[in-house]
Amino acid sequence: MIESIVLFIQSLPPEGVLITALLLTCIENVFPPSPSDFLLVFCGTLIGLGTVSFIPLLISSTIGSIIGFAIMFKIGAKIGLAIDKKPKLWFIPHEAIEKAEAWFRTYGYILIIANRFLSGTRAVISFVAGASAMNFVYSIILSALSALIWNGILIYAGMELGNNWRLVSEYLSTYSSAIAPILIICLIIGILIWQIRKRGNSSRSK
Repeated sequence: MIESIVLFIQSLPPEGVLITALLLTCIENVFPPSPSDFLLVFCGTLIGLGTVSFIPLLISSTIGSIIGFAIMFKIGAKIGLAIDKKPKLWFIPHEAIEKAEAWFRTYGYILIIANRFLSGTRAVISFVAGASAMNFVYSIILSALSALIWNGILIYAGMELGNNWRLVSEYLSTYSSAIAPILIICLIIGILIWQIRKRGNSSRSK
């Protein structure tokens, strides 16, 4: 599957590579898991062949990341707004829920900054950010910065490694395993806040 996609990308003209990079990074944010990071490294190898240039590839991939983040953010915001219109749980103080939401809106921005570095869970982070009513513009700016740095690292790695670009997959796998425990804790906190609101308000509406 991966090899077929690689061969397809390799056969594309410069514009096709840029569009593919945009679509890969966008889809990965909406329908994870996706091998977008791995394939973006391969796209970086095409710089050495003169097919594409570093800056256009970085821009197109970052735009895709931003679009994907925005889609999941808006979906989360819409669901979160629907929950907010329902009454609060009687056994959970309104102040406690507001405090929890305020905590995530404050410290959740750290997750957004790290969003692009957390492979496989980007859709969850952007969704929870939207459901937690975090500032959209601020979130987009931070996600763009995160994507710009991460995509730049992957593209540069592919450009430098050339034919040895497949080695990156091993490092990406090791990296994902190393940060998994920390990531799970952060995501559980955010998801629990959202689930408490959803479950509690659903009970009150019955």
